[in-house]
Amino acid sequence: MKMKLIAVLLLITALSVGCSNEKANTETQEPEVDIKELVNDYTVRNAVAASASITSSELIVTDDDKNVTTYDLPEDEFFVSIAPFVDSTHPCDIHSLTGCQGELVEEDFEVHIEDSEGNVILDEIKTTETNGFIDLWLPRDDTFTVTIKRDNKETVSEITTFEGDNTCITTMQLQ
Repeated sequence: MKMKLIAVLLLITALSVGCSNEKANTETQEPEVDIKELVNDYTVRNAVAASASITSSELIVTDDDKNVTTYDLPEDEFFVSIAPFVDSTHPCDIHSLTGCQGELVEEDFEVHIEDSEGNVILDEIKTTETNGFIDLWLPRDDTFTVTIKRDNKETVSEITTFEGDNTCITTMQLQ
């Protein structure tokens, strides 16, 4: 009887160790996280990581030890970051909260956004962050006309917020 009990305890211990090792090697999602606040923290450098990028569906954070944590984005909102520019830009599809740098830092812009039916989604002055980008959360699954103005210069672009669409817009040159 004692041998059976020892065997069962050893089996339970072995299974527990196996399960805990399995979890340590997988990507995790932190519960109860305010994803918009977390994204903003990486943008304004209140949070630090080796890298933090944002796709159409998730925030992917890699720490200095190469551990990766993913966070699902809201089902009804799409993150997009726009870097208006005058002289220089860079190609980008997936926005890197820790790496992308725009030309026009901490400058004010008139931003006007309409959805595919002509409804005004946003019409206000926005200031680019220290990374030169304007971060926006827009409704998912629509097409938007974005107009950005500053000092008698303007740029207009159409962007979409469907699964797989770009989260980094670096093609809006003020002219």
